Amino acid sequence: MKGPRDIVAIELDAKSIVRWSPEVEHERAVAVFDLLEANRFRPRAGPCGPYRLKLSLRESTLVFDLEPTSGGERFEIELSVRPLRRVIKDYFLICESYFQAIKGATPSRIETIDMARRGIHDEGADLLREALEDKVELDRDTARRLFTLLCVLHIRG
Repeated sequence: MKGPRDIVAIELDAKSIVRWSPEVEHERAVAVFDLLEANRFRPRAGPCGPYRLKLSLRESTLVFDLEPTSGGERFEIELSVRPLRRVIKDYFLICESYFQAIKGATPSRIETIDMARRGIHDEGADLLREALEDKVELDRDTARRLFTLLCVLHIRG
């Protein structure tokens, strides 16, 4: 059940996207689906939700453009992604290794890489949650899905 400050619709800013491979499109679709199924996203200031969320990147700033479904005033929450750059880069590298491995590596090798991938993903979600803690109350699963979407927005051609 959605609370008064949760996300009920999400969109990624098309201007922030350069390209999506089938693997990235799948990750994006799963993150959006899971996020809409269950999330805890409660801004500490601003009008009450639930919200329609548009995520975008402006330079090195992640922008949460929030529109209350009640028709209230739109508002934005901005977050510098500079502190997350290392973990985003590490996540891209491990995902590349994972996608290569699933094309022919042994099951134990795939499992090892996947465990590392999940660990870096969790680290990114935790850093995102910490960076937003003064602005938004998030649960860990919501932070994980938002980290996935942040990575999707970071992909450059």
